[in-house]
Amino acid sequence: MTSSVFAAEHLLFTPSVSTSNAVPVIFAFPNEYTIGITSLGYQVIWAMLAQRSDLAVGRLFTDMSQDLPANPELMGFSVSWELDYINILNLLEEQQIPIRSCDRTENHPLIFGGGPVLTANPEPFADFFDIILLGDGEDLIPTFIDTYQTVRTANRVEQLKTLAQVPGIYIPSLYQPIYSDATGPIQAVEPASGVPQVVKKQTYRGNVLLASTVVTEKAAWENIFMVEVVRSCPEMCRFCLASYLTLPFRTASLDESLIPAIERGLTVTKRLGLLGASVTQHPGFEELLDYINQPTYNDVRLSIASVRTNTVNEKLAKTLVNHGTKSITIAVESGSERVRQTINKKLETADIETAVINAKTGGLSNVKLYGMAGIPGETETDLEATATMMQQLKKAAKGIKLTLGCSTFVPKAHTPFQWYGVNKKAEKRLKFLQKNLRSQGIDFRPESYNWSVIQTLISRGDRRISNLLELTRHYGNSLGSYRRAFKELKGQLPPLDYYVYDDWPLDQPLPWDHLEGPLPKSTLVKHLETAETYMDAPRLQVVH
Repeated sequence: MTSSVFAAEHLLFTPSVSTSNAVPVIFAFPNEYTIGITSLGYQVIWAMLAQRSDLAVGRLFTDMSQDLPANPELMGFSVSWELDYINILNLLEEQQIPIRSCDRTENHPLIFGGGPVLTANPEPFADFFDIILLGDGEDLIPTFIDTYQTVRTANRVEQLKTLAQVPGIYIPSLYQPIYSDATGPIQAVEPASGVPQVVKKQTYRGNVLLASTVVTEKAAWENIFMVEVVRSCPEMCRFCLASYLTLPFRTASLDESLIPAIERGLTVTKRLGLLGASVTQHPGFEELLDYINQPTYNDVRLSIASVRTNTVNEKLAKTLVNHGTKSITIAVESGSERVRQTINKKLETADIETAVINAKTGGLSNVKLYGMAGIPGETETDLEATATMMQQLKKAAKGIKLTLGCSTFVPKAHTPFQWYGVNKKAEKRLKFLQKNLRSQGIDFRPESYNWSVIQTLISRGDRRISNLLELTRHYGNSLGSYRRAFKELKGQLPPLDYYVYDDWPLDQPLPWDHLEGPLPKSTLVKHLETAETYMDAPRLQVVH
């Protein structure tokens, strides 16, 4: 079964033949193969490693593996979802590797990790990793491997000290958190002697962005070839990790990146996915649509990740319909103009209505909108405005199916809203929207409120959370399990409310202050202050 899965892969690169003294590496995705192989980041980093003759790379997923070396020197994880930490710990144990870095010896591989979860805030997972790569892999991976080769025969301590000098490589064991007391906030993170005080996320600035390195019918998105059209987002919504963490906004060159990649991919499949936080804001997007609309590609099925609302025109809708897509997804966040101003969503209700009408006129049958409940400063009146807007859209574009997917606000590191906690009324607000929309025939799909609480705990967590994660892993994946673990560890870390619901003072040190994102903290504070000018009752203060 496993061999047939790997045999179904169409590789769009040529793996190198490993030399006799190649470094044995396991590169893992902490989930099932069908999910992992659909991750563009995992695909690309695997291809980068597999094209080096000085490495012998095996792949590992939770349900299968390929060519695992017997005595790996390096084992890496690409981490896309917070709760996959459970699978990371399970996979380490399966390979008979201690789950905590402090328990590993010279006989164990160095465990490294990267991806959006670890780049945002690695602290809850820091004790499980020897090495964390902060930022874009294009430059980081080659530098990491090249540096490792120079210290391959050194002892573990020397290896880690040398790697810590490389920009973007974070060695958690060389940074010690100091807390005001066991249950209080963090005071500082002290670096060991001779390592940088601050580790800076690495940003790739080229105009050739990512494209699939493998296409397979066994992927969750069957036989899809993915190409990254843009990276980051110029809108900078105040809560948005996808924008703030990945700045600056970069676009793939049409001639050097996008079109050559698409031509390469369409030799092995007829399904194309355009990826990016705001694909339609590529300056050459119209030209890209014209290219895809050539008769040669009439049989290509096209998917687009997410589009900016005021770029939805008839041409885009018709292109999607002609290429087998019946729906489009737009993020509106709220029906309230004031809330959209608060979060810097440069969008008027009229723009949203125009987008839905254009989608219908162009032949699409479904428009999915993304909203959010519990945004800082949001009132019940704002929720009513969302319900009213959805009803207006239904009247404006009769016959089209409207779906509102709605999540709860989750504060994320390196964004202006990182100091805000989750609104305790958010769950009731989701229920309010459900009651008011479903009765009007609008499909309302709320994300789990409990999941947002767990996500916040991890996104704002410090290293004390690692003990909690270890416990919860054995209790089951539910909010009740986390509450049980907090009770068991009472006195050893702050309560759940501190991490999830409390607003943090602006001058309180943050668990990730020693890890530098694209924008300085002072700029995030200015963006926060701008947001608060639109709120009825701003809440954050400086506590000296």
